[in-house]
Amino acid sequence: QVQLVESGGGVVQAGGSLRLSCAASGRTFSSYAMGWFRQASGKEREFVAAISWSGARTYYSDSVKGRFTISRDHAKNTVYLQMNNLKPEDTAVYYCAADRTHLLRVGANEYDYWGQGTQVTVSS
Repeated sequence: QVQLVESGGGVVQAGGSLRLSCAASGRTFSSYAMGWFRQASGKEREFVAAISWSGARTYYSDSVKGRFTISRDHAKNTVYLQMNNLKPEDTAVYYCAADRTHLLRVGANEYDYWGQGTQVTVSS
């Protein structure tokens, strides 16, 4: 079992930055691929970024590529999402998720564990 807790959300002006954190508990966390998803009001949950269990491989959606960076710290059992040059369309609840496979996957239904989400609001 893995428990995930996101933090770091808030309100920021367009062009600003935020760093989201996802703290994980559970002894098998280090073997899981991790992902970040977001859900804007009235829209479906969408993939943002994923990172392999080792941290060596990452994958991003086209909408955030070049602006967001996913990383993980095994010593702290934490996954991060550094978000730069934020845009109003990045406004959403951001969720981290854990995948028991070693694959980098983009489908929300392919992830096994989810956090409760953290709100990110980007004002224009």
